[in-house]
Parts: sequence; structure tokens; C-alpha cells
Amino acid sequence: MNLPTPAVVAERSAHPIPRWPLLLLCAAYVLPGLFGRDPWRNADLSAFGFMASIAQGHASWAQPAIAGIPAEGGLLPYWIGAAFIKLMPFLEPSTAARIPFGLLLAAVLALVWYTCLHLARTEAAQPVAFAFGGEAHAVDYARAMADGSLLALIASIGLLRLGHETTPEILQLVGISLLMYALAAAPFRRWKARLALLLSLSVLATSGAPAVAVALSVGALWLSHRSIYEEARKLVPWLLGAVLLAAVVAWPMHGWAWRIDANARSLWAWLRLVGWFCWPAWPLALWSLWRWRGHLQRRHVSVPILTGAIPLVCSLMMDADDRALLLALPPLAVLASFALPTFQRSASALLDWFSVFFFSAGAIFLWLYYSALQLGWPAKFLANVRRLAQGYQPEFGWLTFVSAILGTLAWIWLVRWRTARHRHAIWKSLALPAGGVALSWLLAMTLGLHPLNYARSNSPLVDRVGAHLPTQVDCIAAPGVPLHVLAALEFQGKWKVDATRTLEASQCHAGLIAQGDGAPVAPPGWRVEAIVRRPTDRTGSFIVLQRQP
Repeated sequence: MNLPTPAVVAERSAHPIPRWPLLLLCAAYVLPGLFGRDPWRNADLSAFGFMASIAQGHASWAQPAIAGIPAEGGLLPYWIGAAFIKLMPFLEPSTAARIPFGLLLAAVLALVWYTCLHLARTEAAQPVAFAFGGEAHAVDYARAMADGSLLALIASIGLLRLGHETTPEILQLVGISLLMYALAAAPFRRWKARLALLLSLSVLATSGAPAVAVALSVGALWLSHRSIYEEARKLVPWLLGAVLLAAVVAWPMHGWAWRIDANARSLWAWLRLVGWFCWPAWPLALWSLWRWRGHLQRRHVSVPILTGAIPLVCSLMMDADDRALLLALPPLAVLASFALPTFQRSASALLDWFSVFFFSAGAIFLWLYYSALQLGWPAKFLANVRRLAQGYQPEFGWLTFVSAILGTLAWIWLVRWRTARHRHAIWKSLALPAGGVALSWLLAMTLGLHPLNYARSNSPLVDRVGAHLPTQVDCIAAPGVPLHVLAALEFQGKWKVDATRTLEASQCHAGLIAQGDGAPVAPPGWRVEAIVRRPTDRTGSFIVLQRQP
């Protein structure tokens, strides 16, 4: 037997966020970092390397490759990036490749908003009706809850960096958000829900997560079959068709791959990862489960539980993988929003003050570092930068400076607005966490963009390698070198790189290998030209080799 709804919401508390402030918040979260930087090392640079290999004709669309090493998993993300590189030749290739992924991140935000809107419109999710009226109207309540889910997603720490990369996980986020939307909108938007369902599983399967797509489809079949809404039950044959379509399109893309690597230490590492990666959505989601425990089979609770539980389990089974955990953030944000009508004032105040102090301290810290770089004060901060980033030269830009000023002023206004005692909106508890995360990202991508790009890019490493190579190099043999370094050599250094053959078997006259323990030893037929590393690294050196005559 279901318990009475725990949501008690007065009419004055169901005011949605005005559209323009909400859109400006989303823009401040999505746009910074799209322009003016290189692809950053590891997954971001590796993914760009596969995209550029297609766009520049180094590899075929069916088999993108970096230095001869083929891509693994689904190919759809690389196709999208390569298509935009070819469609926008007037832009720097890495910038052109980032634009569609910025649009996809915006699509994830919109899908989460509409998912929560439809779930909050269901009968079981409605707040208590007052005896003498004055309760929130259904539409206003649903919009306010949707605003809360959007704020919860923006506030999630784990989405901050991974959500702004050009990696397949952004497509996977779109896929799981489309599935959530399809399940939520089925009773209200028949054909939109069916189209979203067909796209969702195929997007997941062609972006490297076909097993997740199958697991989600099994849960969605059970959920739709048991639904009290007739239109939701009619979704079952469409689900079967979506699974078949996903399997068909994933197979030729080599998307089926298993990466299970759990061990005894995985659980503790996974708990620590969830603790910060999913903050502040996970405590609110747990509170929602407790307060709505009598409604676990209702759509507004069961849909985010289903779509969130599978990525959580996948992350645990993949040795606490943060990229698998990323897929849990949209459903956790939706589930967290249903905690807002039941949130206690003391808990809300604690979250507010933590956000004020934490993000304000972070903003002051970034401004002090910026002052040290531009004015030389505080001197200790400048000394830290010079010690950690050897050879770094500061730059000043009016656009980034003005943007940082406007973002800081907006944060001060938001803090002043939130601390006013007459604010009653149910989404108010997430305004400061979301605004603080957006401010941190905006300041990092304006005040800190140049030093961060110097620290995270492989361009300084490429420059150091190039300083020890002759002007005309036929190719560079680089067996065993990390994939992101190979991508930098090919698409930032403009060299032909061979990583598939050993130094002995290669025909190249230059070589690059990772330095092991002890003194560098040149292989037979080669001589050591130099030992280089990135300026901000203390380990991870590479040996530049030259073939002996």
C-alpha cells in the first residue's frame, strides 16, 4: 500500500526560475572551454586524434586510427567530430570538433529538464492538496521541479570536467538522457517518446556502451509492462525494436567489448568516487528514496532508479570507473529534485553556507593567482606557478578578464539573493551549488585558461621533441608511447608516426620511446638525442632517438 505523498508545496513555493537567468546559467556552464584551448591530454586528446585522422584523410571512416593504432568501441563520436572538422575548415580543427559536443551537453541539460517536467506531472508525484486551497498548481509545480533537476545536474562535480571533453561518454550521456525522457514522456508525448526511445539505445550502442543499452532495455521493458498508463505499456514493442536496432548498428562498429575488472578494493574505491563525483546529487537522491519509499513503483521514482542503478553497478564492476559513473548523473539529478519538496530547512541552510564558503574561497583563490600572474602579487603565488610550470609566460586577454568580472558579480548577486529570508522557491537549495560550480568553471576557463592549457596540453612536449629533430623528418617510430602523446605528435607536431612496429622493424629515421628505470640506453642502431618531458611533469620522460647512419 502506498503512503501519502510527502510533498507539501504551497503556491508561492512553486515559482519556476525566470527563463533568461536559467539560460544564462546554462550558457555560463556550457560555453567556457569551447574556444581558445588545445585538446587536453589523455582521453580528450586521444578522441580528437581519432576524429582528426578521419577528417585529414589519415584513416578511413570505418577504421579511425592514431599512428596506425585503430580505435576501439563505437565510432559515432569520432564520426561526429570528423564531420564538424570538415564542415568548418575556417576553424581550428580541435575547436570545430568541440562544437558538436558542446551542443550535445546542452541537449543533456534540456533532456533532464523535460524528463523531470513529465515525471512531476504524473498523479503520484503531485503535492498534497490543502483543505482550503493554496497548494501549488500542477504545471507550476512541475516546472519548478524541472528547474531543480537542472540545477542538481549542473551542481554535480563529476560532470564539470568530463562533460566538457570531446569523448564518447558525452554521446552516452545523450543516450541515457533520451531513454529517461522516452520513459517519462510516454504517457504525454506518444511519438516524441517513441522516437527518443529508438535513438537512445542506438546512440548508446554506437558510442561504446552496447551492454549498458541492453541492460537498460531489460529494465525499461519491465517498467513499461507494469505501468498504469496505457501509452507506456504500448512502448513495449518499440523497446524490442530499439534493442534490435541497437544490436544491428553496434556490430559493424565493433562496439561490443567487455571491460569487467572488479576486485576486493573496488568497493571502497567506488564509494569514495561516488562521494565526491556525484555530490550533491547523491545525498538528495538518498533522501528522496527515503521520503518517497512508499512510491518506489511509481514512475517519478522508478524511472530514475532504473536508469541510475545500472551505471552505478557498471562503474563498480569496472573497478570504480569514473567515466561509467558519469552516466548515473542525469538520473541522480532527476531523483534529487524530488527531495526538494521534502527538504528540511536546517539541511538546506547547511548546503547553502557550505556552497557560499567553498565556492567563494575558490573564486578568491583563482583571482589571487591571476593577480600574481599579471601583477606579480602575491609573490608566493607567482613563485608556485614558476616552480610547477617551468617556462610558462602569462598572457592577458580583455574578453576573458571581462567575462570573469561579470561572472564574479553574478555570484555576489546570487549569494545576496539567496540569503534574503523571503525566498520560498522549492529549488532554492540548489541555486548556490549550481551557481558555484558554474562560477568555478567560468573562472577556470577565463582567468586560468592559459596556465591550465599550458599544464594540460601536450603542445609543450611536442615543441621539446621537435627541438631535437631535424627539419625534415620522414616519420617517427614510437612503439609503446601513450595514445594521447601519439595524437599530439601526429596532429599538433604534423609528423607521420608509426606506433605499430618495433624500432628494429621500423623504417623511420627518428624515434621516441618512454624512459624506463635507470639511465637511458639506446637500442642497437640508434643514438640518444635528448630526454624530454612536459614542463609541468616530474615523471614520465621520453627519449628522443636518431637512427645511426
